Amino acid sequence: MIEEIQRRPFVRPLFFWIAGILAEICFPLERWSFVLLLPVILVVSLSFFAKRRNAEYLYDARWLGGVLIACCFVFMAIQATALAERRLSEPPPTSRLQEEAQKIQLRVVEKLNRLQLSDSEKAVLSTITVNYRRTMTREIRHRFSVIGVAHLLSVSGFHVGIVCGFLVFCFSFFPDRSFFRWLRYILMVILMWTFAAISGFSPPAVRATLMLTIFVTGQTFMRSPDKYNTLAAAALLMLIYDPFYLFNAGFQLSFTAVFFILYIQPPLYRLLEIRNPLIAVPWGILTVTVAAQIGTLPLCCYYFGQTSTIFLLANLFLSLIATLLIPLCLIWILLPVSVPGSTMLQSWVEQLTHGMMWLVNRFSQIPGATFTLRFDEITLLGIYGIMFLFIGFFRSKRNSLLFAALFLLLLLLCRQII
Repeated sequence: MIEEIQRRPFVRPLFFWIAGILAEICFPLERWSFVLLLPVILVVSLSFFAKRRNAEYLYDARWLGGVLIACCFVFMAIQATALAERRLSEPPPTSRLQEEAQKIQLRVVEKLNRLQLSDSEKAVLSTITVNYRRTMTREIRHRFSVIGVAHLLSVSGFHVGIVCGFLVFCFSFFPDRSFFRWLRYILMVILMWTFAAISGFSPPAVRATLMLTIFVTGQTFMRSPDKYNTLAAAALLMLIYDPFYLFNAGFQLSFTAVFFILYIQPPLYRLLEIRNPLIAVPWGILTVTVAAQIGTLPLCCYYFGQTSTIFLLANLFLSLIATLLIPLCLIWILLPVSVPGSTMLQSWVEQLTHGMMWLVNRFSQIPGATFTLRFDEITLLGIYGIMFLFIGFFRSKRNSLLFAALFLLLLLLCRQII
């Protein structure tokens, strides 16, 4: 485990930063945090005198360097969290970028109003394309939540991934030369962040855009970024920008879902050896859905108190429709009305939207589509502890992890009984 963390340089700073955020929230330590700088000052001073005597530097020891880095990160996290706390009482500033993004959103919504759709269908289409939620009703949100596809109503990694895949397809016709490779990289980064800006910089969209930016940057420099290190880097950058993202439900659900998809989905996919691409694509969607649902189930029960029983079937059909609908709708929005084929493209967008809402309405009417289950904080932490212990047991086959998971499960059951 320690070797795995050492191979991913962003994981340890992320842990230290989260520790500093929690320390400031639980025990206000803004003034006392300066004590953490004393070891840094002491070691730097001693190393200065050691250098003058041509002695070995004290900071050559790896553990000592790690302690100093930990102290610095925890100190900066405490100070950043304290600064963010003082800003909570102030009205959030509106930047020029946000104002321009809102104007673009309104223009997109105005064009979507030309479609031959009902008000509810227009509201759903505006939400899944540019994250415009002002016309979204509680009834529509409830239907999507009942069948376990509420993530479609929030521009997240799923939507950004579709946009990125569409951009990769469009730019795949560029010649494989240095100039065109850099041109492709610059255009993809600009367009992905433009989409994230238009969607309002929601935490899931920012997380996905950050990860894809790091991944595309690595590919441009002929490198292969580690997926867990990329995830940790995205989380660290977001928490540095706003420490209170840590307590955002969208932030927690997004990163938890991606982590379990990266960790669980590959072995699930390999359970069946499928060579037919027509079957492999639905099987891939199912395994991704199962992995994400396993990871986010405790958080959904903690925040919303319910979960869906038909999420597999609903996600399979609705994800396929959304994968076609989002890029087609964005192309139709960008094309002028006079362009040949715009009318046919508009018809496709309308038919796909009709099909999506028809499926949502039918799935939400299935009896027993959802059940109520609510967790408190202790149960939530205990369940995640059990999940990670079981995952560790299946990966390493160490019986001690299995006994620890069963013992923790016994403690939770005794707590519920008492």
